[in-house]
Amino acid sequence: MKQKVFPFLIALSALAVSASAAFYSITGLSKLFAGASTEVIIMASSLEAAKLVIASLLYQYWDKLGKLLRTYLTIALLVLIGITSAGIYGFLSAAYQETASKASVVDKETQVYKVKKERFEQSKTDYTTEKQRLDNDISQLRGALATSSTTQSVDVKTGQIVTRANNANRKTFEAQLNSAIQNKQIVDDKIVAANDSITALDMKILEIESKAELAGELGPLKYISKLTGKPMDQIINWFLLVIIFVFDPLAICLVIAANIAFNQLKPKITPEASPKEYEIYTPPVVVEEPKPDLYIHPSAPLIKKINREKDDTTITYY
Repeated sequence: MKQKVFPFLIALSALAVSASAAFYSITGLSKLFAGASTEVIIMASSLEAAKLVIASLLYQYWDKLGKLLRTYLTIALLVLIGITSAGIYGFLSAAYQETASKASVVDKETQVYKVKKERFEQSKTDYTTEKQRLDNDISQLRGALATSSTTQSVDVKTGQIVTRANNANRKTFEAQLNSAIQNKQIVDDKIVAANDSITALDMKILEIESKAELAGELGPLKYISKLTGKPMDQIINWFLLVIIFVFDPLAICLVIAANIAFNQLKPKITPEASPKEYEIYTPPVVVEEPKPDLYIHPSAPLIKKINREKDDTTITYY
């Protein structure tokens, strides 16, 4: 039972692989020649069907085909395999280019937000530097107010220490201190605004990069690209070459294997044994020579004839 079912499984696999290869090839060729897509579909479909027939024909009638015809069919089969592989490559590369174009748009959007983020980070750095300068000024002004509110000096005439209040300096320091505090508050508000802008841009970049559709399609390719250090276009080109070198040749091999399996199902016809030729035995012809006449010498004794019977057989003695 298994021997009868297995050839059909091989044939089913051959048809499945051949049909899928034909579909991808026809679709790819129709996109390549978009100006006459219907005509290309008809032409490519007939060539795909002829390719399978040629593969079976070469296997079944290899010895019966003429050398010239056999050579032409073999070359035609190889060329058709190349055409199918080219169509598959075109189909898969077009699908990749469509996804890559979407990824390029996403990368450009992300790059724009990253540039804005870098500007806000630079502004934040400048504001932070200015804040540090203001903090230093405020600290110095407060120290000046604490030490310059009064001035001590020695009176030349009396030799006593005289303490005087510096109201003018104090008012100047207080005005500068208030201005510095206000500027610091303004700088603090700018730093907070810059931090909010950077956080919003980070969230926007994360939202764009985590799109489920593109992350699922290009995630493995990006990982392999980073792992090997090769550009993603080169990685996808390797994968496409591996696929086309396996796809259509596998379909042809399965078609030939199906022919072999079905030939094994045919009952073996043993040729009838030809009748054996027997040689007719011809006994040798014995020619008896004539016996000479018996001569009895006159002086010889007489011979007696004696008959004896034994077991119904008569024996004669002389």
